[in-house]
Amino acid sequence: MVNRGIRGATTVTRNDEAEILRETVVLLREIVERNHVIAEDICSVWITMTEDLDATFPARAIREIEGWEMVPLMCSVEIPVKGSLPQCIRLMVQVNTIKTQREIRHVYLNEAQKLRPDLSQDKS
Repeated sequence: MVNRGIRGATTVTRNDEAEILRETVVLLREIVERNHVIAEDICSVWITMTEDLDATFPARAIREIEGWEMVPLMCSVEIPVKGSLPQCIRLMVQVNTIKTQREIRHVYLNEAQKLRPDLSQDKS
């Protein structure tokens, strides 16, 4: 097994606690489903949000998922680059796997599809 990073990003329509939590879970579940991983395989999850989102910690949503209570989570603010995509939540899920880099399925949802159109479509 090796450690691989699975990237993912999504956006919300407003700085709202419920929407941030909901979209974080949607993104994580999509990453897990497309890559066929379980919480026990996860080393850690790094979560960033753009500066315009401060209504809640997105890690809260992940901690509430059954089986994910012990997964190490860390939240941070994304670098505020001029012209960058607003209202964006990004995940870097580090997972133990036998998959190659090319077999990893990165996930970009909502407006975040603009970040990596080459990776935004599920190619499974």
